[in-house]
Amino acid sequence: MTTSLFIEPLDVLFLRGNKLFGDPGSHGESLVPPWPSVAAGALRSRMLADDGVDLAAFSAGKVEHPTLGTPAQPGAFAVTAFNLARRHAGGRLEALIALPADLVVTEDEVGKPVSVRALQPTLPASGLLSSAPFAQLPVLAERERNKPASGYWLTEAGWRQYLAGQVPEPAHLVKFSTLWSIDDRVGLGLDAASGRAADGRLFSVQAVAMKKRGERIGTDPETKKTVPADYDVGFLATVSGAEPPTDGLLRLGGDGRAAAIHPTVDYRLPPPDYGAIVAARRCRLVLATPGIFEGGWLPAGIIQADGEFRLDLHGVKGRLVCAAVPRAEVISGWDLARWEPKPAMRAVAAGGVYWLDQLDTTPEALRKLAETGLWRESCQDAARRAEGFNRIAIAAH
Repeated sequence: MTTSLFIEPLDVLFLRGNKLFGDPGSHGESLVPPWPSVAAGALRSRMLADDGVDLAAFSAGKVEHPTLGTPAQPGAFAVTAFNLARRHAGGRLEALIALPADLVVTEDEVGKPVSVRALQPTLPASGLLSSAPFAQLPVLAERERNKPASGYWLTEAGWRQYLAGQVPEPAHLVKFSTLWSIDDRVGLGLDAASGRAADGRLFSVQAVAMKKRGERIGTDPETKKTVPADYDVGFLATVSGAEPPTDGLLRLGGDGRAAAIHPTVDYRLPPPDYGAIVAARRCRLVLATPGIFEGGWLPAGIIQADGEFRLDLHGVKGRLVCAAVPRAEVISGWDLARWEPKPAMRAVAAGGVYWLDQLDTTPEALRKLAETGLWRESCQDAARRAEGFNRIAIAAH
């Protein structure tokens, strides 16, 4: 059983990352998209409140919730997908996907995207040495050097093309500036003893303001008129193993800003053609959320033997031949139950791509892998799994 929800921010959000702030003159940056644990924490808190659970007893592990379990032993609840999304007129939802690491966008002189190209696993020329552990390298073939553009998101139509092994078109790109804006706020450090503002403790922090229908998102280059948004921007979260609330409000992100919950009537992201992928015997694994792996950048289920990297996970076997992995990020957060920071952990950023060949599996096993994520059966971190990390999409290659 899975339930999808559209989470609509009603106020600016403080989506804090892993950088400390609060010292005099410091600046707190916001993280967009936030980690899936943001949605997991907000939904679980609301569920506990709705069910009248004694929060102090639950935090101490003295009370067990039927689907949430306890802080030390999570139950069946799990966030299985978490995406930025737009709600168009009539309530139609559209998920937006952060650009995978194997896609490169170039812009023209006025900042308009003019091309999307894909990295391809390629055998390097004889004599060319590299520190990469694979025989093949992700290569972008181009006649002229261009500076890659950043800040783009794929529409759902572009994501369908990508899953089918095609390169999305520039028309399927959305610039972040049409989805949210940054509102810098000034904060005051408080004196813990007096509860008053402390001298010399000014700092700034970023607030994220999601675009609403009717707000300005640009200017028409021909008419020079303001272009208003015809959509509301929020988040699309999918939960399995529990019945989350489908209406009312959530306390979302830092400072618990208000967000409304809307049911989505069984909305699902488009799946790839698993049968065609099995027949081709090769695919790409794309991280949909940050990956926390014991092997660093290597996903769970990868075994190195005889100079090769082999995947054997949930009935899916194959050879890992190439990878495009963004710079690592650090995942942490705040543990409300223990009232302390969560351990900081290095993670592979969402959008990392792993190429597999010699694929030996079935469509059903591929579907199970996509639903389960890159977690072993004997999961060593049930809390992070419930929060939605290590989720993937499977794309043709």
